[in-house]
Amino acid sequence: MQETPFVNPGDRTVGAVLRYQAGTRPDRVFLKEADRVLTFGACNKAVNRVAAGLREMGVGAGDRVAIFMQSRIEYILLVLAINKLGAVWVPINTDYKGHWLSDTINGSKPRLLVTDPEFFTRIQEVDAELTCGEILLAGGRVAGRRDLAEFATYSAEEPDTTFIRPGDTAAILWTSGTTGKPKGVMQSHNAWIRTAEIGNIAFETRDDDVVYNCLPLYNSAAWSANVIRALVAGISCALDGRFSVNRFWDRIRFYGATQTISVGAGHMFLWNQPPQDNDADNPLRIATMVPIPHDLIDPFCTRFGIEALTQGFGQSEIMALMGKTNRPGIAAKPHVLGKPHDDLEVKLLDDTGKEVAIGEVGEFCVRPRRENIIFNGYFENPDATKNAFFGDWYRMGDLGKRDADNDYYFVDRKKDFIRYKGRNVSSFEVESVAGKHPAVAAATVFGLPSAELESESEIKLNIVLKPGASLAPETLARFINDNAPYFLVPRYIEICAELPYTPTGKVEKYKLRSLGVTSATWDRLASDFVLVR
Repeated sequence: MQETPFVNPGDRTVGAVLRYQAGTRPDRVFLKEADRVLTFGACNKAVNRVAAGLREMGVGAGDRVAIFMQSRIEYILLVLAINKLGAVWVPINTDYKGHWLSDTINGSKPRLLVTDPEFFTRIQEVDAELTCGEILLAGGRVAGRRDLAEFATYSAEEPDTTFIRPGDTAAILWTSGTTGKPKGVMQSHNAWIRTAEIGNIAFETRDDDVVYNCLPLYNSAAWSANVIRALVAGISCALDGRFSVNRFWDRIRFYGATQTISVGAGHMFLWNQPPQDNDADNPLRIATMVPIPHDLIDPFCTRFGIEALTQGFGQSEIMALMGKTNRPGIAAKPHVLGKPHDDLEVKLLDDTGKEVAIGEVGEFCVRPRRENIIFNGYFENPDATKNAFFGDWYRMGDLGKRDADNDYYFVDRKKDFIRYKGRNVSSFEVESVAGKHPAVAAATVFGLPSAELESESEIKLNIVLKPGASLAPETLARFINDNAPYFLVPRYIEICAELPYTPTGKVEKYKLRSLGVTSATWDRLASDFVLVR
């Protein structure tokens, strides 16, 4: 790939990048969805028309537009139009309903909410709770509601974007709220473009590459790793509304896709499918799959004919912190996150702000070496923004270790890391061991305050059993004792009918902490269980 042309500050806004690509490669296909294609030139005109319609509806610089709709080309046009107006787009998870939905919309304080017929019923269910401005429909006719399709006849003249700066907030991404109330992460134009540039280096992007996106468009990775990355590179982005394990490789072949990203368990579903003779008969060249077990990288690449797998480490606040590329047949250290990107300074600090020694656990703290490459703070939450920093060091809330080669390793989320009898215990490690018991369907671990020492915690494990399975807490404790160091055996174990999840599928541990020890909790110290050391 040629070096990015977006070197001047005035070029580093999302709208300016689209305008550039439309001017230099107007006939190059940018967006594909099934049999529908849109060139950069046609996309830019469509975006300008949507921008004109939004401007007529009163959307201007700094206004927020909440988007609660299915993933399709219109979603992308809408986002680009919002950014051309200097406004801010706020994607809303389409799994949300009830108070999750109304609280997220109201917390965004949008001037406009855009939804489509598929989700309009859910909006109507919480309409009395909403404090947002007007509602715009993206398809479908409802009395008294305007339709995004009306804007197709508006002027395609370029809107004035000269006032938009690279550091202006372009989007607000709501965190999952697993450890407390969700926060709105404000991301600038430049943060998106910088992440896309890093991604194109990792993907070794070529001029004829095609990106395949089947992540939902409320997911930041769909934009940073796919849509905006393709926009910055001037290549094609193919779009499907959702991931399908049965159709994935057929869709890769249909679009001629050479790049893609999978987060969560999607790639594991692909791996667990029965092998087919044509598994490697596909155009996919390089992919990001996070997380993937280290010992699966080579066989996965070999089976599906992939040249390399990239992996990255970051979060909504820092969309690209560090990354690595693995190639089949080339030995690599397992479990390494990689090395930080050059424009970020990274240290592992203790709670006093002092850097920890090599091999010791500390919190990932980040200081940018350039402007506008990490988030702009939390939307209307100055206290949370202030608490996220040691001076000019951003505290990620993730714990890690560093080795003598300056390679970094993830340990745990800080709020899930447990100080137990002078030891630091990773909840992730306990969950991993407990989850290997054949009767356990789900496991989550957290710390409860110790009565003996304020600075320490007792380990509690909550589990959900597989249908029809039975398991005594003592049996599970013995299983953990037999398969892990003795100090990972929880003091408390509770078998639950279900765990509290966010709509994004993450366990709300803060709710479990607030419940503490219940009448259904097994206490190892109150039983006859004997630890084997």
